[in-house]
Amino acid sequence: MQYHLDGFRPGDPEVQLAADRVGQGKDRVDVLIVGCGPAGLTLAAQLAAFPDINTRIVERKPGPMEKGQADGISCRSMEMFNAFGFAETVLKQGYWVNETTFWTPNPEAPGQIRRNGRVRDVEEGLSEMPHIILNQARVHDMYLDRMVKSSSRLVPDYGLELSELTVDPEAEYPVTATLTPVDGGTSEVVQARYVVGCDGARSNVRRAIGRQLVGDSANKAWGVMDVLAVSDFPDIRCKTLVQSEEEGNILIIPREGGYLVRLYIELDKLNAGERVAQRNLTEEHLIAAAKRIFQPYSFDVKQVAWWSVYEIGQRLTDRFDDVPEGAEESRMPHVFIAGDACHTHSPKAGQGMNVSMGDAFNLGWKLAAVLRGQCPPAILHSYSAERHAVADDLIRFDREWSRIMSERPEGDSGDAPLMQSYFIEHGRYTAGMSVTYAPSILTGPGTWQGRATGFPIGARFHSAPVLRVSDAKRVELGQTVLADGRWRLFAFAGKSGDLDGLCRYLAENPASPVRRYTPAGADPDAVFDLRAILPLPRPEYAPQDLPPLLFPTKGALGISDYEKLFCACDDTDIYSQRGIDAEQGCLVIVRPDQYVAHVLPLDAHDELAGFFDGFMLDQAS
Repeated sequence: MQYHLDGFRPGDPEVQLAADRVGQGKDRVDVLIVGCGPAGLTLAAQLAAFPDINTRIVERKPGPMEKGQADGISCRSMEMFNAFGFAETVLKQGYWVNETTFWTPNPEAPGQIRRNGRVRDVEEGLSEMPHIILNQARVHDMYLDRMVKSSSRLVPDYGLELSELTVDPEAEYPVTATLTPVDGGTSEVVQARYVVGCDGARSNVRRAIGRQLVGDSANKAWGVMDVLAVSDFPDIRCKTLVQSEEEGNILIIPREGGYLVRLYIELDKLNAGERVAQRNLTEEHLIAAAKRIFQPYSFDVKQVAWWSVYEIGQRLTDRFDDVPEGAEESRMPHVFIAGDACHTHSPKAGQGMNVSMGDAFNLGWKLAAVLRGQCPPAILHSYSAERHAVADDLIRFDREWSRIMSERPEGDSGDAPLMQSYFIEHGRYTAGMSVTYAPSILTGPGTWQGRATGFPIGARFHSAPVLRVSDAKRVELGQTVLADGRWRLFAFAGKSGDLDGLCRYLAENPASPVRRYTPAGADPDAVFDLRAILPLPRPEYAPQDLPPLLFPTKGALGISDYEKLFCACDDTDIYSQRGIDAEQGCLVIVRPDQYVAHVLPLDAHDELAGFFDGFMLDQAS
């Protein structure tokens, strides 16, 4: 963590100086976020980093969430949490999912279960981050803490819901939203440049722009409960999938703190058109079902912290913004939806909160780039295009996973049950690593992918350890990509690659992205954060001998940044780990949301300039 750039300041360095926000009222805003779920708070935390953007977030509930709902945090989301600065807290407080076990009917004892298999939950080397279980409310708390400590001092307005929304694309503030207190009182009108609906499956924002959730239901009821219980079931502190002979299935998710456990419990099949609420199911029904499935093991519930029942269904909207189909050339988006507002599914794959946060992380940096004059509004079309494809994959995965989870077990064949083989086969998906964005103006072609085969273009930047040259500290390279809206340029030097030539081009050539798109007077890394990685051995050097972009002077005091140069580690060579051409080297361009945008030769200056010319606005003039 770097701080004191603009002068020494005592106290908590995570609390930024409050910005002067004179003139930023609540009735005219740049972005209005509706809903304080994981998508809304991710977006708000991202935009809070920019005090020049007037952001407001509202929530119909009277205050922050306290318990219940989602709990699974994928490896990919943990990588994202590092960008927001609270991954270490989640690692400390959460339950680490190290392995998953599988239980099936015992052929030698009808009506009882036995352990059938045990696998590593996340494959070796997939991420430096583990799969974590932590109450969604705690994740919300960390986002809220990030927001209030930002220079924007952003806090939600609770007890307000959207009651009306209209769009006039020609107006300076195209969206007019009416907010109504849920407990009665006078409504208020807010004008916004952009509105983002993160207000759940019954989204008022979605309805206002004429979008619908379309899909089907499996007519199957499931229950979920967080309990403190006494049990002799051996794997009660492991993530476990239990498949009984006749009584249904259970998914066990141990919770943080060492005692609490969550159970997803298969209940009754619903009749066509029947809703789960019509069954009048209670927590006692869930406990009784769990006891039947756990036979021959005991399960004595001492306290139910939270419980709910739901029906399985998968639904998706056709677009995630307010642009009519086919009108992309003439109409810019002004209203967006994210999370459950545009895709719903079962919670058993642990993807709901994770995909929702991914939606917001994708959208947040784009909104910031447009509102700060870095990119034209046309890049906002890419949000719906990129994230709809992700949600479509999720719906198909969840439909199949839900079907497998509800299947009756087959006879004992000695093979792993279908749920176990499907879980292993799709481990990368559930870890959040299967998202790959197709080539577009923001994602380049694979012409030079061979220069860095371990950094697939369109996929998330797969971190690896490196050694920071200035202080010999071992760091994860991917953890330098923070949620600050900047692009990362990782220059991997090769034996014959011209790293010095790249640095001179970026610093001196008027056509370089750094020269063209960095505002006058801003720090040299304000838009493009260039970092160089050298092959072994660790070099002996004087910092002053480095190209200026690798030893920049910054901030109000004009002091030096010593953290731009790295080298490979002796035991974990990033060049071999990530398939980097050690002879010629390469440049890996990483988007502000941690996805690889392009791989280029170090001397492909024209291609580098042409890529950013496609979507950025000139600041040099």
